[in-house]
Amino acid sequence: MDTATVIVGSSIGGVRTAQSLRLEGYEGRIVLVGEETELPYDKPPLSKAVLAGTATEASACLLNRDQAQELGIELELGHAAAGIDVAGNLLQLQGGEALRFDNLVIATGAFARPSPWGHRPGIHVLRTLDDARSLRADLAKGGQLAVIGAGFIGAEAAATARGLGLEVTVIDPLPVPMSRIFNAEVGQWFGDLHRSNGVTTIFGTGVEAIDGEQGSFTLRLTNGQNLQAATVLVGIGAVPNDAWLSSSGLLVDNGLVLDEYCRTVDAPHIYGVGDVARWRHQKHGADIRIEHWTNAVEQAACVAYNITHPENPRAYTPVEYVWSDQHDWKIQVVGRVGGNAEHVIIGHPEVHGRFAALYTIDGINLSGAAIVNWPKALLACRRGMGTGITVQELREKLEPMLDPQPLAAS
Repeated sequence: MDTATVIVGSSIGGVRTAQSLRLEGYEGRIVLVGEETELPYDKPPLSKAVLAGTATEASACLLNRDQAQELGIELELGHAAAGIDVAGNLLQLQGGEALRFDNLVIATGAFARPSPWGHRPGIHVLRTLDDARSLRADLAKGGQLAVIGAGFIGAEAAATARGLGLEVTVIDPLPVPMSRIFNAEVGQWFGDLHRSNGVTTIFGTGVEAIDGEQGSFTLRLTNGQNLQAATVLVGIGAVPNDAWLSSSGLLVDNGLVLDEYCRTVDAPHIYGVGDVARWRHQKHGADIRIEHWTNAVEQAACVAYNITHPENPRAYTPVEYVWSDQHDWKIQVVGRVGGNAEHVIIGHPEVHGRFAALYTIDGINLSGAAIVNWPKALLACRRGMGTGITVQELREKLEPMLDPQPLAAS
């Protein structure tokens, strides 16, 4: 009898797992289960082109029905997972239905951290296509947008809204935005970028309460200031979608806990992929969870290989990669940055139109880099991360590339 692989989660991690299984020659049954009724879609465009209306929703589709049929992927959309009978190899769906599996891949992602100020018309989060539709409809009415949280989603949405001509204010409790991700100097440049594009920033301040109603909100800030806004976007992070696993017996701790092969600790035929997965990274010697597109794609390929080669599985040891588009900046992050790492900055956004912040954990070797508008620097950093390079060696490669004239992203 053919084996069956059931994949829970129809975003990028789930879709790429299904596609990668076929590329690996898997001939068994593949069932892709998704809670949303939408066809699988890509999420990075939601805060940018889809929100701006410069890209159609159809362009974000990851897998249409014809493509699924061609690959022999069964789509079970509009079905939320409710639990797992690990001993019986059954995935339980809300409504009572159950799917038998030989291999199970959990790719349920993460959801936007709920707004502490309630769920009312005009107060938004941004994680799904429905979220983007709702926010876009409110932005079309005009008025000021208040963005709470200066992380990637909040900053991208602020840049998009400003590009649409709206008045935008970004509020964040950190005195310097993104300073926990990078460092104070680079974080200051992020703030400068938004201010130079007409965004008002209020940093080092929280939000005590949001009064009023859609179209006429008053945000009461912790510094005593009141801010008026027609629409509010809450971008304060994401939470792994793992609560449905609580009765499964699988180990869950800030995501589904996996070994270095992306298998659950007690059930090696159950795997995890993407934002919900916290796996053992052998090179880092730590359990990590990454919320980004590239990780989901690469982890999906690894899991597909391990399902089809159980006798010789591969450890998943990626070099982390994250990107963000804000105003005219293309921000790309490779490896491990921030934290206690020392850093050296090559270039300057005002002088050169580009820069690279190089990070080292041991004080010598490159551990990561944050790069803006500098493709050649990104290539050098990625190559260096693969082969091993010191910060000083990379600095000597990059500094001669600098031109005193600002350069556009390419």
